[in-house]
Amino acid sequence: MKIFLKKIRTILQINTLRIVSISSFTSSFYYFLISSSFRREHLAIIKGRLKYHKQNEVEKEAFYLLRRNIHRLEKGLIMKERRAVFALDYIEETVEAYIKVITGSLESVSRKNIKWYSDVLTNYFEVVDSSNEKLRKLKTLFEKHIVNTGYENASIPYQRDFSILNVNYDDFYKLCKLRRSVRWYENKPVPRELIDKAISAAALSPSACNRQPFEFRVFDDKALVQEVANVSWGTLGFSHNFPAIIVVIGKLEAYFDERDRHVIYIDGALASMSFMYALETLGLSSCPINWPDVKKFENQMEALLGLEKNERPVMLIALGYPDKQALVPFSEKKDLFEIRSYNKVKD
Repeated sequence: MKIFLKKIRTILQINTLRIVSISSFTSSFYYFLISSSFRREHLAIIKGRLKYHKQNEVEKEAFYLLRRNIHRLEKGLIMKERRAVFALDYIEETVEAYIKVITGSLESVSRKNIKWYSDVLTNYFEVVDSSNEKLRKLKTLFEKHIVNTGYENASIPYQRDFSILNVNYDDFYKLCKLRRSVRWYENKPVPRELIDKAISAAALSPSACNRQPFEFRVFDDKALVQEVANVSWGTLGFSHNFPAIIVVIGKLEAYFDERDRHVIYIDGALASMSFMYALETLGLSSCPINWPDVKKFENQMEALLGLEKNERPVMLIALGYPDKQALVPFSEKKDLFEIRSYNKVKD
């Protein structure tokens, strides 16, 4: 009887989905009246946009706006045929954001980032046409507030030094083969300095407009590790041996528009992959744990970590010294032809 009812339910679901898939309007109607699956995401996006604008206009922080615009200036500075005047549409708000940040509380902003903001703006005003009245006024305003960080070894666009690379493809491929999702660990603590090293490497991962809208929330207290690990289906049967666990949190306050709502997952995943590779070079291993959008778990994690509505868990990562005698799943990966195509377009 249960199997029969399950089949009937599946048929009804398929027919319903077939009907509401006719257009974007009918699909929106489905998620408005029938399914509440996206309501937490909708709220998180709205809360993130609100906080973004509140930071810029009310709290005078302008952190994410400044990071985005400084990176936009860098992209203009590296152009091979650079225009004499560029960024006119956003340079004023960039200078205003810089002043907000450096005249506000600097405790939450690192010196190296203050240097980056200062150096790129200095470089920009050095190379653009100073005969432009708007740029001349903004340069004067910027120079009144500039933080003197020392212009030696300036944090501005540069040519890469390829001589520092001593890792070849075979070495990297071996690292990729070695890294597996490890579920069994030795019963010993993980030094925080090693975790911090891996996170420092992760911080070098690419991020859209260099906003880095994520946080690595690390737990190494045994009781807290268990509490965090158990807020998920994916850890049953082995979470008791986790020496440490990380919750990667995405911050939607980094974006002014819904179009970027997926970037917390993209940037968070890019950084997490670098982090897991770095762990292997330090004698540690890890297990990324899927975080499905389940209301019960979302509410539990939000309450446990004290997350704001615009903060969304991206994934969990267990880590520690691997039990080298334990098995790991073979997990055969797709073949190259299954995941790669060249110049593929619609016929």
